[in-house]
Amino acid sequence: MTSSAASLVPVNHTLGVLLGVLLLVAAGVAARFHLSPDSRTDRAREIVIAGLRAAAQLALVSLVINWAVNNLAALLTFLLMMFAVAVRTAGRRITGNHTWWLTAVPIAAGVVPVVAALLLTGLVPLKGIALIPITGILIGGALTVTVLAGRRGLDELSQRQGEVEAAMALGLLDRDARLEIARPTCSDALLPGLDQTRTVGLVTLPGAFVGMLLAGAGPLMAGAVQLFVLVALMAVQSVAVAVTVELVARHRLYRLEPGEAGSREA
Repeated sequence: MTSSAASLVPVNHTLGVLLGVLLLVAAGVAARFHLSPDSRTDRAREIVIAGLRAAAQLALVSLVINWAVNNLAALLTFLLMMFAVAVRTAGRRITGNHTWWLTAVPIAAGVVPVVAALLLTGLVPLKGIALIPITGILIGGALTVTVLAGRRGLDELSQRQGEVEAAMALGLLDRDARLEIARPTCSDALLPGLDQTRTVGLVTLPGAFVGMLLAGAGPLMAGAVQLFVLVALMAVQSVAVAVTVELVARHRLYRLEPGEAGSREA
């Protein structure tokens, strides 16, 4: 570890203890204040599992990252694995049924063109050391907004089904009626990214900026890289939300009502 990195967060016994305490605090607060949405969901348990999974996954990535960085086949496999995990996670959060795989469409629609443009222009080389972190950031951003847009859009349609039917009675097509209801609330999925971009440097110093500084880059170079990441993320997330809204409006992504489960799956 470089001296600059060590001065930021030393990796020692104290760090491990503190991480454990913070994880228990997060789970304890979720349990004490009943932050689970319903009786079937245990947010405290999910927090503990997420923390343990993160530790295990980061340890595994640390072991294989050198292999992926130095081998093209391994690099492509690693990127596909990242994408597949994002699709499965988004699908499980949004629908929980056989339509989960369609979340691949908004994530790919946002990420693939941006990554392709970076490679074709030569701004990012086809090397793991550059491609893995950048692609990971973009996939993560697309995952976040896809989940938010999909869940909020389907929630809104469920709560305002009467308005959808009224719009159809007035002559709107099913897709157009659902779009009018879902689109405004789905667009809120863009707010976290917008707020992050608006407040960068004033509220937080994001990971790309800090990472560049720790790697020895000057503040100007670090700022340029961070700006690129934020703007690329906004492009990726805008496309992902737009495609998610369309899938929801066209009833491609949907949730099964309790009485529909048998007939839909059949």
